[in-house]
Amino acid sequence: MTPQELKNSILQLAIQGKLVEQRPEEGTAEEIYQQIKNYQRGIKVGKDELNYDSMDFDIPDSWVMVELNQLFNFVDYRGKTPTKISQGVFLITASNIRKGTMDYTRKEYISLEEYMDRQSRGITRKGDLLFTTEAPMGNAAICDLDQCSCGQRIITFQEYAEGTTLTTLFMYFLLSPQFQKQLLNNCTGTTAKGIKADKLKHFRLPLPPYAEQKRIVAKIEELLPYIDRYEQAWSKLEDFNKRFPTDMQKSILQMAIQGKLVEQRSEEGTGDELYQQIQAEKQRLIKAGTIKKEKPLPEITEDEIPFDIPDSWKWVRVGSITTLNPKNDVDDNLNVAFIPMTYVADGFRNYHTFEVKKWKEIKKGFTHFANGDIGVAKITPCFQNRKSIIFKELENGYGAGTTELSIVRVLENTLICEYLLWFFKTDYFIVNGVKSFTGTAGQQRIHKDYLATCLIPLPPLAEQKRIIAKIEEILPSCEKLK
Repeated sequence: MTPQELKNSILQLAIQGKLVEQRPEEGTAEEIYQQIKNYQRGIKVGKDELNYDSMDFDIPDSWVMVELNQLFNFVDYRGKTPTKISQGVFLITASNIRKGTMDYTRKEYISLEEYMDRQSRGITRKGDLLFTTEAPMGNAAICDLDQCSCGQRIITFQEYAEGTTLTTLFMYFLLSPQFQKQLLNNCTGTTAKGIKADKLKHFRLPLPPYAEQKRIVAKIEELLPYIDRYEQAWSKLEDFNKRFPTDMQKSILQMAIQGKLVEQRSEEGTGDELYQQIQAEKQRLIKAGTIKKEKPLPEITEDEIPFDIPDSWKWVRVGSITTLNPKNDVDDNLNVAFIPMTYVADGFRNYHTFEVKKWKEIKKGFTHFANGDIGVAKITPCFQNRKSIIFKELENGYGAGTTELSIVRVLENTLICEYLLWFFKTDYFIVNGVKSFTGTAGQQRIHKDYLATCLIPLPPLAEQKRIIAKIEEILPSCEKLK
């Protein structure tokens, strides 16, 4: 049960006379209703045809069912739009009235002269019951200002006779599911629903004896702090539940790059052996002219190491085991894939779409990539949103796209690109990338050297395969929790 559902159930019990017991010595509501009638002047009741189905329920024998204008005088200002000024008499608008409380975040004022002129239509006083008839409809609160005036779409309910109606109780009654349902059954409008004052006057509410009114209010206000505490706990739980799937995904990837997701097997070799193979392959490709010689990367120091990894793994820099931002050399008239940033999925997904274009149309001014390359967003907020993918099934195997992607190419038979992709989606990679941001607000991006110099744990090739298999087994289960 949500906090609002719990509160609604309490208000529902209250309006039906089930929240506190009835006591014969407290008299009947009929007695105080007669007192109220002595104060009424020229009030017409029962003319409008209303849908009362939502208010048909049994009430205690000591209660009576009456119409709102039999209980309260209506103050309804429907004159010209007030002239707002910077200081003066506070003008209460519908935005100031919440469900049971006043909110003064938004402040508007009218002049003292206009305030005095409005008094001919009735004065809103401290302690009166305020009700919103539109935008939003159905909010109610007690006025707590010594001097104020109400704007349009607000009705002020004023009790006829002191000691007969407790406005706080009827505020709760107006907020009850029973009364709110009656509102919806009789309102007008589609987008902005509203209720006319002339119709609202004839809405029915139960009237308990005055002493019982006090006991009902006391019981409600005894229970409300518990509901507030329940709401705080509920909100924390809701927040935890919302964050849990993503937090679980982050934890899984962190365990993966720390060597805690699968066991290590000595027969699979070491990360250092794999690193040496990659370096040998790089040198071979440089000599063959397939890739360009890169500038040396700084040695890794002990101070840089962020966390422990298995003894069989090796800390390396991303640029030392991959090729970054390669260029395609294809025929101008070849159909290829074109991928703007909007076509790249975010989060813990590996998905993209593309348009088909001629290579000559996009070869200049865009980032080049090919099947098997990894694209990593480098601009905020795409970077933090994990817009990183492996390019697959591109038109004729090649493509180009947004310049806000960095491209990582894995040397053949040296690494598994999915291992790198999941690394680029870890909090470790994202958080450190954000620390490197350069540029102005709204146009910040990772430092130009961040990707090349970023430290990455390198497991043996066979272990990479097992890590990927375990990640791809577990992550879909986390996604189902959302």
